[in-house]
Amino acid sequence: MVRPKPPPAALHGTPDEIEAQFYEAMQSADLERLMAVWSDDDEVVCVHPGGEQLVGAAAIRASFEALFAVGPVPVQPGQLHRIQAPACEVHHLVERVQAGAGREAFALATNVFVDTGLGWRMVAHHASPASAHMLSESAAGGPATLH
Repeated sequence: MVRPKPPPAALHGTPDEIEAQFYEAMQSADLERLMAVWSDDDEVVCVHPGGEQLVGAAAIRASFEALFAVGPVPVQPGQLHRIQAPACEVHHLVERVQAGAGREAFALATNVFVDTGLGWRMVAHHASPASAHMLSESAAGGPATLH
């Protein structure tokens, strides 16, 4: 007999802890845990690498549900830079995804968190494709693209 999964525990913690839960949920394809990190605000937004803008919890849930139908996302966040304000925090980081057969894919991601009545929650996740070459040039102070 398969038992239904219990609802996720209430989330409390810092933006760093909420972000860690977001990536752990992706690594385990746990849709309920992943959605628990998001704010209840109707204007939450997500952009997957190369994807379109998804607005609202229903659209975000549907996108991750489709993604998890293929399996967990073996993503590792790194190179975190923070911008902190009293009720808002912005994290810019590099996501490293194991793409199979020893290959890796990279994305530049921005995660935005706000302090809500329920604690810190994600209000935006935006990831753009990046190459290892771009990342090494950026780390070395090389060419950068401005817009």
